[in-house]
Amino acid sequence: MVPAMAQSLREQLSQMTVVVADTGDINAIRKFKPRDATTNPSLLMAAAQMKEYAPLVDNAVNWAKADASGSSDKSALVRRALDRLSVEFGLHILEIIAGRVSTEVDARLSFNTQATIEKARNLIGQYEAAGTPRARILIKIASTWEGIRAAEVLERDGIHCNLTLLFGLHQAIACADAGATLISPFVGRILDWHKKASGKSAYPPAEDPGVLSVTRIYNYLKRFGYKTEVMGASFRNVGEITELAGCDLLTIAPNFLEELAKTEGPLPRKLDPEKARTMAIERIAMDEATFRKMHAADAMAKDKLEEGIEGFTKAIVVLEKALSDRFV
Repeated sequence: MVPAMAQSLREQLSQMTVVVADTGDINAIRKFKPRDATTNPSLLMAAAQMKEYAPLVDNAVNWAKADASGSSDKSALVRRALDRLSVEFGLHILEIIAGRVSTEVDARLSFNTQATIEKARNLIGQYEAAGTPRARILIKIASTWEGIRAAEVLERDGIHCNLTLLFGLHQAIACADAGATLISPFVGRILDWHKKASGKSAYPPAEDPGVLSVTRIYNYLKRFGYKTEVMGASFRNVGEITELAGCDLLTIAPNFLEELAKTEGPLPRKLDPEKARTMAIERIAMDEATFRKMHAADAMAKDKLEEGIEGFTKAIVVLEKALSDRFV
C-alpha cells in the first residue's frame, strides 16, 4: 500500500479556509493561484513602482485623459487616474483568479458617508463597463461609523463591501448589523500595538492579542448567525495564521504563502462555526452612541484605525505624485 503523501500547511489550510493573496503583485498571484485577492494603497504603490506594471500605469493615465473630455483640471485628472489604476490592477488580477478582488475606496473619504458611496459606485461602474460583474468585486471601506453606514447603503444596491482597518469587536458588530459581506480584522497590527504597550518582544501564537481578537469576533458573528464573513488580515508570522485555521477567509502575503507551502505537519482546526453557535456569549445592541463609546474606550482600536487611515492616505499621496508627473 502506497503511503499518503504529506500535505503542506497551505494545502491543509485551504481545506477549511479560503486562502486569499494579500498583494498587488500580479506575478505573485499567478504563482499561488488563490481564490480571491486583496489590494490596498500601500500594496498598489509598491506594485506601481515595478517596471513590469508600467503598462497598467500608462493605461490608467490614458484612460483618465480620455475620460476628462478636455478638462484641464490636473488634480481631477490625477484622481481619475488613481481610481483607474486600482481598477486596472483589479481587472488583471481577475484574469488570474476565479473569485473576487477587493478594491479600496480613497482613505481620505473614511469619515464621509456620501462621498464613499459615490466613489464606490464609480469604481463598480468602471468594472462593469469593462465587462466585469459586480459580484466579483469587493469595495474596501475603512470601518469608521461613517464608512459602515456607506456599506449599508451599498450592500442594499448589490455592491458588496469588505470593511477594512477593523480592530475591535464593536466595529465587527456594527459591520455585521449593516449587512457587510466581509470584514477584515488586522491581526498583526493588533499584535504590534500590544507589543509596544506591554514591552513584550513576542507572544506565543495561542496568546497573540490579534489572534484572540479575531477569534472573539468570529465566535460572536457565528454565535448570532450573521452572514458577514470574517477574513483575518495583516499577519506578522505563520503562527498567527495557523492559530486561525478554520476562519472563513485569511488574506496572506506571498512570503507567508510560500512558507506555508514549504512546511508540513498537522494543522488542527481552531475556529469552528458549529462550536461557536453553542457558546455562552452576551449579545451587544449596537447603535452610534454605543459604537463611539466602545471605540473611545478601546485605545488599541482607536490608535490603529487612525494610524491605518493616515498610512493609506500617505500611500495615496505618493501614488498621486507619481501619476501627476505623467500629466505634463
